[in-house]
Amino acid sequence: MKPDETKRNALILATAFAALGTGIAAYWWQVKKWRIFQFLKSPENDLQPNLWEQVFETPTGTKFELASLRAKPLLINFWATWCPPCVEELPLLDRFFVENQSNGIQILGLAVDKAEAVNSFLRKTPLSFPIAITGASGITLSKSWGNLSAGLPFSILLDANGHIMQRKMGKLNSSDLTTWLAALTSQKLTS
Repeated sequence: MKPDETKRNALILATAFAALGTGIAAYWWQVKKWRIFQFLKSPENDLQPNLWEQVFETPTGTKFELASLRAKPLLINFWATWCPPCVEELPLLDRFFVENQSNGIQILGLAVDKAEAVNSFLRKTPLSFPIAITGASGITLSKSWGNLSAGLPFSILLDANGHIMQRKMGKLNSSDLTTWLAALTSQKLTS
């Protein structure tokens, strides 16, 4: 083969691989956008119909029924002891809970972790709101509630009827919580 012909064949091959890669990336992006659109257009944002039937184990080994938090606004926070942003946001969530509990705001921390690790953490950093253990299945549960990236921390705000009002992948900050509280207050005023 001549050198020019070798270069031409290499260029054709590189162009073909680039086109294939671009096609795969475009297909993946469209599928991801479609999944997000399908999730957002559902009336309850694809929240499991059996939401209030969920039962979790607490760090002490007792059962925690999600139904016990029904009919009030609820912030569910998926976290883990091995997740630095999760650990950093928990004191903020605890303060928010203490300050707003009288307004009917509830928080449930769902630890994607082992009970031993959570117990050890809670001895050092006690929290005022309930904590339950999901183990690795918490990631699947959080994905079913809109955590498409399956990362932590992930928080979701439900109104008193169990409809998703807000969600956030990543560490919450004071501004997020103020905005979420305002949305709940606004909803109460218009209801």
